[in-house]
Amino acid sequence: MANRLTQIATRTGDNGTTGLGDNTRVSKNSLRVHAMGDVDELNSHIGLLLSEDLPEAVRELLTDIQHQLFNLGGELSIPGFELLKTEAVLQLDQALERFNAELPRLQEFILPAGRRSAAQAHVCRTVARRAERAVVALGNEEALKDTPRQYLNRLSDLMFVLARVLNRVDGGDDVYWKSERLQRGS
Repeated sequence: MANRLTQIATRTGDNGTTGLGDNTRVSKNSLRVHAMGDVDELNSHIGLLLSEDLPEAVRELLTDIQHQLFNLGGELSIPGFELLKTEAVLQLDQALERFNAELPRLQEFILPAGRRSAAQAHVCRTVARRAERAVVALGNEEALKDTPRQYLNRLSDLMFVLARVLNRVDGGDDVYWKSERLQRGS
C-alpha cells in the first residue's frame, strides 16, 4: 500500500459508501463491507485477549493470527486479490493438533466461561463464526478464494481449543453444561 492515511476523517463516507482497496466505492451495508468489519472486529477481540496473561506459545500464535487476519481483511478489501495463503490454514491445523493433544476428552458441552482469558477466547470463537458466515454470504454472491473461508473455520475451532487450554492455566478446568445426562452420570 503506497499511500498511507494521513487524514482519517475524510468525510467521503458521509453518503453511506466506503472505498475499497481498488478505489471503487460500495455501500457500507454491502456483504463485502460486512465481512471486512467482522474480520476487523475479530482481530480487535484477539487484541483484547492478548492483553491477558497468556502462555507464551499462545501469545505468539495469536500475534501471528492478528497479522493473518490483517492479510484477510486486505484480501477482502480488494476484489480478486489474494493475500492470505494456504500455509496460514496449515499453521492453524498444526496448532489445533498440538494444543488439542494436551486436552482431555470432552465429557459434555462446555459453557463459554471460566478464566477471563478463556471467556475472551470464546468471544473470539463466536466472532470468527460470524465472520465466516459473512465470508460465505459474500462468496455466494461474488467469486472468492477458498482460503478466507477455510481460515475462519479453522480459527473458530482453534479458539474453542485455546479457551479450553486457557481454562487449565493454574489448574483450572472447563465449565461444563449441567445437562440431565451429565447429572444422571450416564
